[in-house]
Amino acid sequence: MRFSMSARPRGLALSILIAASCLALPLCLTSTPSYALSEIQREDLPSPVTPPANGDSAAPGATVPMPEAPRNKPSDGGQPADDTDKSEPETPPANGGITSPRADPDAPPPAVVYDLNTLPEPVKRMHGLIIEACKSGDIEKLRPLIGKGDAMTQLSLGDIDGDPVTFLRGLSGDGDGQEILAILEEVLSAGYVHVDTGTPQELYVWPYFFALPLDKLDARQRVELFKLVTASDYDDMKQFGAYIFYRVGITPTGQWLFFVAGD
Repeated sequence: MRFSMSARPRGLALSILIAASCLALPLCLTSTPSYALSEIQREDLPSPVTPPANGDSAAPGATVPMPEAPRNKPSDGGQPADDTDKSEPETPPANGGITSPRADPDAPPPAVVYDLNTLPEPVKRMHGLIIEACKSGDIEKLRPLIGKGDAMTQLSLGDIDGDPVTFLRGLSGDGDGQEILAILEEVLSAGYVHVDTGTPQELYVWPYFFALPLDKLDARQRVELFKLVTASDYDDMKQFGAYIFYRVGITPTGQWLFFVAGD
């Protein structure tokens, strides 16, 4: 199954009317307001939206967040930083946050593992429970696995308001949650990586693209990636510098830590 995150904006042309008076009268310039329209290309997944700049949670019905355009960060003196080369996308930090892409082009890539029998028993059990819920077609089956309070699975890079299952259902293009269940199952069917071994941040993460430089994937790995995203999405993510589609993290103790997309 392949899910598209692509959306392409198409601007309306500005119409500028210039009226010149006779002889030495000043030049007057008037313009009509400019409006932007977006033509959303839908395939298998709801169209992506850029996460709110203020970190507010996405409302139900929001879709896959895509990286924001690079912004200049203020310098220590409060003045805007040098904006030369601002067209270049910001590269995410190699170690990222817990849910952030961790591809480090200068470090040896982590081992990609497909054998679920090598997982610690709590991780293997949680993985199996999530897959079973996905195959049921009933998104409510995820509720006990997501949990509550501080132990609740992170479902967005920002906070979410209201019920987590309702939030997931809102991400699903069909409205009932089957599409997001299909995505979750596809993600967990890919190979995984074991990252931050021996640290408090130790995790098992699906898919393994989370921790590999995308421009170094071989032909077989790209085929596996295209089960999740389109070739156009792949080009966009290479430009951004990391895999930013959905990923799942499970702790060694079997806690389902996150299921998120975006940067």
